[in-house]
Amino acid sequence: MKIIVPMAGRGSRLRPHTLTVPKPLIPIAGKPIVQRLVEDIAKVAGEKIDEVAFIIGDFGPEIEKSLTQIAEKLGAKGSIYYQDEPQGTAHAIKCAEQSMQGDVVVAFADTLFRADFKLDKNSDGVIWVKKVEDPSAFGVVKLDDYGFITDFIEKPQTYVSDLAIIGIYYFNSAEKLMSEINYIMENDIKQGGEYQLTTALENLRSKGAKFSLGKVDDWMDCGNKNATVETNGKILEYEIEEMGHYPASANIENSLIIQPCFIGENVKISNSKIGPGVSLGNNTIVINSNIDNSLIQENTVIDHGNLSNSMIGNSAQYFGVAREISLGDYSVLDFLNKE
Repeated sequence: MKIIVPMAGRGSRLRPHTLTVPKPLIPIAGKPIVQRLVEDIAKVAGEKIDEVAFIIGDFGPEIEKSLTQIAEKLGAKGSIYYQDEPQGTAHAIKCAEQSMQGDVVVAFADTLFRADFKLDKNSDGVIWVKKVEDPSAFGVVKLDDYGFITDFIEKPQTYVSDLAIIGIYYFNSAEKLMSEINYIMENDIKQGGEYQLTTALENLRSKGAKFSLGKVDDWMDCGNKNATVETNGKILEYEIEEMGHYPASANIENSLIIQPCFIGENVKISNSKIGPGVSLGNNTIVINSNIDNSLIQENTVIDHGNLSNSMIGNSAQYFGVAREISLGDYSVLDFLNKE
């Protein structure tokens, strides 16, 4: 089986954190979003993953190396493809056409999930869905009496279903999917000005393909700062038993750690209260601070911080008091210096 991961977008709603790092590579509880995604898919698939193909923009060789290493940790080949111009979800998959053979999982790398099921490969495809309160912002599906999908509707303005497609799909024949994607692109069939995967899915369904549901227990968004901090907290809760073990290199003095928290390598904490729901990346230093429900990346210094629902990037410095901030990589915010 192969996993195809479109991730060419830069994540403008998560700026400034995505100015230096693509959103799928932002660590959540110590591990990049896209790594968590492919690992979770591998668990659901229940079989060896042969290849992980990443569809990216101009991210540079260092990030490409990081992505191939993520695939290699699964024992899979890592492949890189490029989407130079965003033209929709179907176009993104088209960019990886060379790897579209056999059975595949297509997973858009801006979401995480929790699911307690094994992939049913008896149908032509499986669409991961989650019930939502406002279906108008999503692609949704309708079902027949047997639980098979009868319609794919992109962002319905009137209610037709509350089963939202979360952006993860299984296909037992990548070739059949590519045939439909090629058809809609060759005939310039667009929806909302772009080539949509739901159009290809609807064409497959109308030709007799049977799609079943993969229902997830939790669907976690990383679209903006607040959502990403919330997702960090949820992942910490799910992995609370693992998070209770700090690395031997961490130095914690005169401080209270309230679980769940992630503490990275060489983290130094003194005279502080940390948690719940806090991730501290490698080599970060926290002094005289009170931090809860926040995501702090690597090599950052926080002194006299009183932070909640906050996100601070890599190699940043924060001195002072605040309740909620979003501070990007290499930034300095100093409320203590009176000069």
